[in-house]
Parts: sequence; C-alpha cells; structure tokens
Amino acid sequence: MADLRFIHATMSAGKSTMALQIHWQLVQSGRNVELWTFGDRSREPEVTSRIGIAAPCYVQQPEVDLTDQLPRLVDQHVSVIVIDEAQFASTEQVDWLATLVDLHGIDVYCFGLGADFLLNVFPGSARLFAIADEVSELPVVAYCWCGARGRCNARVVNGSVQRAGAQRVIGDVDAGTSTVGYQVLCRRHYHTGELGPR
Repeated sequence: MADLRFIHATMSAGKSTMALQIHWQLVQSGRNVELWTFGDRSREPEVTSRIGIAAPCYVQQPEVDLTDQLPRLVDQHVSVIVIDEAQFASTEQVDWLATLVDLHGIDVYCFGLGADFLLNVFPGSARLFAIADEVSELPVVAYCWCGARGRCNARVVNGSVQRAGAQRVIGDVDAGTSTVGYQVLCRRHYHTGELGPR
C-alpha cells in the first residue's frame, strides 16, 4: 500500500540530505524512483545538500498542472517519487500527489519547510500537514547561534531580519554568497532580530 509522507524541519536540518539518501537507498533496493524538486537553491535541475552531495532531478514549477506527468510515470513504471522543497507546491499539486498515491499506488516522500520567514505555514506544507498519511519532523535539529533549538527560518538582507516580503525567495544560509540569506534562529532571537556575534 502506498503512502504520502511529509518530513519537515527548519533550514540546515538536513532535509535535502535525507531526501538524497532515501532516493539512493530506494534505487539500490531496485525500486523505480524519481527525484523531484520545486526549486533547489542551486537553481539547477538537481537536488543539492549543503554537505556536498547532489543528484539530478525533475524540476516542477509551483502552480503548474502536474497531470501531464501521469502518462510518463505510468509508462515508466515509477513506484516512488522523492520530492525536495515540497513547501513550494500548491494545494492543488499536493492533492494531485495524493491522487498518485491513492489511485496509482505510487509512494511519495515530501521534504520541506513547515513555516516561512514570517513564521506562516506555506500552502503546500499546510496541505501536507492536513492530508499526508504520515507527518514527521526530521530528528536532526538545527541550532540558533545561542545554542537553543532553532525554530525560525529568518530571512536576512544586509544584516537585518526581514519582516515583510514575498513568501518565496530562494537564498541560502550563507548570506555572503547571495543577496538574500537565511539564518535559523530560536524564537527569542527571531523576535529580537539578533543574529549573533560576527
């Protein structure tokens, strides 16, 4: 029996690493697996992990109708789809993934953030929280600079925590390599905007 799974965590907790590991393990076990992303930080057709591993994948655009994927998936006998950055999927796309599970027996593993930089739940994540057969938080914890558990994905521009802006802006945890950076903070330091010693 197939399942729709959602594994969530903050940035820097290892979601992409785990997606790549599960993809590799399933391929090694003989399953016909596809790897997808809704927007990798590399902006390339691949899933990348900050620890240096990567794999090619199918890039799916948010808000695009995914139904045209079905003939290819059925024709190629795909039995599992592993998806990174699932928070960027639309509600309709998540519903379609559930249809793949329920009507076509394709297992779907979704990895993504729960909340955005304003601490609002992404629509894709909200739908996954509501309808996934299994929801779990990645057991690896990202920590704030103060040592407390990191719960908040702060968007940082020019050294300041941002309090407004578009929900989807792809950046990385290293603000030195892009205009937009992100930093995992505890609730206290998210609210005070303190980014720690330089």
